[in-house]
Amino acid sequence: MATMEGPQILLVLLVLTQISLTGCSPPRDPVACIDGTSNCTISNAYGSFPDRSICRAASVAYPRSEQELVAAVAAAVAAKRKVKVATRYSHSFPKLACPGGSDGTIISTQWLNRTVRIDAEKQLMTVEGGMVLRDLIYAAAGAGLALPHSPYWYGLTIGGLLGTGAHGSSLWGKGGAVHEYVMGLRIVTPAPASQGFATVRDLGIDDPDLNAAKVSIGVLGVISQVTLALQPLFKRSVSMVNCDESDLAEQVAAWGHLHEFANISWLLYDGKVVYRQDDRVDVSVPGNGLDDGLRPYPAAELIAERVQDERLEANGSDAARCSAVRMAAAQMEALGYGLTNDGVSFTGYPVVGYQHRIQASGRCLDGAGDDVCPWDPRIRGPFYYDSGFSVPLSRVPEFVADVQRLRDLNPQAFCVLGTLGVFMRYVKASTAYLGKPEDCIDVDLLYYRSYESGTPRAHADVIDELEQMALLKYGGVPHWGKSRNYAFDGAIAKFPRASEFRKVRDRYDPEGIFSSEWSDQVLGIKGSPSIVGKGCAIEGLCVCSDDSHCAPEKGYLCRPGKVYPEARVCAFVGEGFVDVL
Repeated sequence: MATMEGPQILLVLLVLTQISLTGCSPPRDPVACIDGTSNCTISNAYGSFPDRSICRAASVAYPRSEQELVAAVAAAVAAKRKVKVATRYSHSFPKLACPGGSDGTIISTQWLNRTVRIDAEKQLMTVEGGMVLRDLIYAAAGAGLALPHSPYWYGLTIGGLLGTGAHGSSLWGKGGAVHEYVMGLRIVTPAPASQGFATVRDLGIDDPDLNAAKVSIGVLGVISQVTLALQPLFKRSVSMVNCDESDLAEQVAAWGHLHEFANISWLLYDGKVVYRQDDRVDVSVPGNGLDDGLRPYPAAELIAERVQDERLEANGSDAARCSAVRMAAAQMEALGYGLTNDGVSFTGYPVVGYQHRIQASGRCLDGAGDDVCPWDPRIRGPFYYDSGFSVPLSRVPEFVADVQRLRDLNPQAFCVLGTLGVFMRYVKASTAYLGKPEDCIDVDLLYYRSYESGTPRAHADVIDELEQMALLKYGGVPHWGKSRNYAFDGAIAKFPRASEFRKVRDRYDPEGIFSSEWSDQVLGIKGSPSIVGKGCAIEGLCVCSDDSHCAPEKGYLCRPGKVYPEARVCAFVGEGFVDVL
């Protein structure tokens, strides 16, 4: 770790003093109100939406039963107030939970968190919509059952992860998306006054509306209960295999067919690939492994990490940045990428453990004292963009080859992607109207975000070109719960059954109570999710078409991509440069 200078040490000490006085665990409620449950704001787990705006609402309701949930929806509909749902930890980066204006209502599912029933014989489990994934998979395991696939972070609620189409990684069977295992759900939607302003719709597996409700970006109503198809509890055997990237273009499409829970971390700056070799094994295979990757970290450590990030961003060389990333990557590798063989330590591969202990992690939810999740907004710790988009599997070899060409122009530029590099998961074509249109590779990019609006990032042009290449040249689609504004511009046209989804939305909520300006823009109903103005491309709110969309006063101008010339990115051309063309 780089040595900190005097002012930086003083800043750390100041923040640490504040931490010791306030405490930080567990994560805060994303809804905060001035007057009890009135005059509220809502944020996300990271403390900032893409446009950095403050989202306000007139009130919040915390129903504890379906009856109370119906009453909360009815009250808002009768008053003609906009409604949005807040989940327990609010992990969507876009403004999915923002009702718009200041007179809307937020309905939190925080206390709708119970198991309704488990039918071990039929291998079915019904839970309330606000149940956190961690509690769901451990309750299932207690009955000898397993949810076959899930996201890697277990702090999501079942309603929230369905709303955004969250997934794990698999091309096997029905694939890695949780919504493919939904057998039915109950959803509370608006209704006419003659029906009391709210109604409960019970959608079974044969109801075509289920294909709209199980990935709905929150515009149909509030999910009350979900019934999931489970499987007998099984174990998994995981090994991380390090290779060079020489045959990645051929391997990337094949790897997901070879291993049920495969994924790939591509470290472009060194031309290396970490393949996750992950398959189910019988419960008789010895091992009690645990994925403990998202564990709590001391706040002091996280603040020091951010100080180093900011110093490297402001004054660091590419060599210094890559040295720091390589050091962190080597430490991750030595620690088994968060996997432990016995729940405590990593002693080597394979790591064998029960499905509920391997499929997801998030122990930082239970951090004590000053130990917190890495993204906790109450400290000035790591602050990142998390862009997620899916590239059709059939086009991934071409995409990989293009990214390699871009990388070869300046390999060290890709150190800005940190220890995960280009992280790739496999997702199958979905039956949901807003699910993945075809089999694909889901790409996640994690990169530095400034706390100050309009501040350029190191090598932002390279990463933005990579994203635009995936979205525009290769027909990629954004993850509903990730990415910056511009990624959603025109994306709905890539979903062949979007019109069927909108028809269901019009039937369920003709007045648009659960819709917002953001959802209307994303669904192509009205307006664009891009926000065009000074510095908009620096923030990912637009694709630049004019130098003013970048930071010309700091030497960043709008230029074509280097490998994909149709891309438009903010490139650094030099301090004090004046474009006279």
